Amino acid sequence: MKQKKVIRAYSGGLDTSVILKWLLNKGYEVICYMADVGQYEDFVKAKDKALKVGASKVYIEDLKEEFIEEYVFQALKSNAIYEGKYLLGTSLARPVIAKKHIEIAKKENTNLVAHGATGKGNDQVRFELAFHKLMPEVEVIAPWKHEEFLKQFEGRTDLINYAKENNVPIDSTAEKPYSMDDNIMHISYEAGKLEDPKFEPFEDMFKKTVNPKDAPDNETKICIEFKKGIPVSVTNLTENKTVKGSLELFKYLNELGAKNGIGRVDIVENRFVGLKSRGVYETPAGTILLSAHRDIESITLDREVAHLKDMLMPKIAELIYNGFWFSPEMEFLDAAVNKSQENVNGKTYLTLYKGNVMNVGRESENSLYDENLASMDVHGGYDQTDAVGFIKLNALRLKLGK
Repeated sequence: MKQKKVIRAYSGGLDTSVILKWLLNKGYEVICYMADVGQYEDFVKAKDKALKVGASKVYIEDLKEEFIEEYVFQALKSNAIYEGKYLLGTSLARPVIAKKHIEIAKKENTNLVAHGATGKGNDQVRFELAFHKLMPEVEVIAPWKHEEFLKQFEGRTDLINYAKENNVPIDSTAEKPYSMDDNIMHISYEAGKLEDPKFEPFEDMFKKTVNPKDAPDNETKICIEFKKGIPVSVTNLTENKTVKGSLELFKYLNELGAKNGIGRVDIVENRFVGLKSRGVYETPAGTILLSAHRDIESITLDREVAHLKDMLMPKIAELIYNGFWFSPEMEFLDAAVNKSQENVNGKTYLTLYKGNVMNVGRESENSLYDENLASMDVHGGYDQTDAVGFIKLNALRLKLGK
């Protein structure tokens, strides 16, 4: 009987290695897939480990540029931020990872895919909604929602014992104090000690940014240029250095943000599954770009368009967070956002200093700002007497109200 072929999302850690062996012991042929979205990981070592455990093949896919250009920048155009603070670093990575997962499944002529997300988190929803959209006939194997698996593995000790019994190499048996998810946009920390919402993280937890109090005492002045709402270059005015290219400028802003202590947030968020979860995030480049993008929009967007965008943004952020990137409603909203960005061109000037991003100037050939009209020193074609009737008309309903 021919083995069923399953494409397994793999990272090389304890959980994914045990699940790989568990699937092999269940009689599946397992092909592992590793998505490079900019995380710090030894992909060659992880690939060798997967092959030693028994995977028939390992795909390592570099998705960094696609992640930035097609997902991060699209979210940036809408100024998407979940519940006022979270810049959606993990949420945005999931659809690009899932998309490639399905592409590999189609290439390997199978409809079986497997992931290691838990039944309590958001990632299970994000992955599986994308799977079903991109391959309606898909069959998903999610061991952490599989009754037999849950009975066999109650905790980390069971995973370690299984690995030893089945000759699965593991690097460490120590319990990590936090669960971390890393990519080029951010790093997140949750679980472990952070499950106590009043626990203040130790400084050695943070991997991407310096503590703002330890950041340089000198300001870093930069200029970011946008075309149609997308950043196309960043210039360090302090060092007279310009970086272009989506991936390159994002990496450079990460570098500048990191050394200036920018992008740390600590929140309790509402998960889609109904639970509240405490998360700590570091998003240096994303934090800088959000501030810069909103600033260039301030002089290029019509007032009512800008206000409508602000109304739509929470919904867009919610759709991204909940895993509906590949949905009709997201497609509809993206079209509106893209239309709004047609004239969002220009340069914005910022100062980075000890955890702060300060907007200090902006210019655009599509600017709607008229200095003569706005000036308090000249009439500039604005007839101030028109305001008399304007105010009377707007005051009418107030005077009639009870």
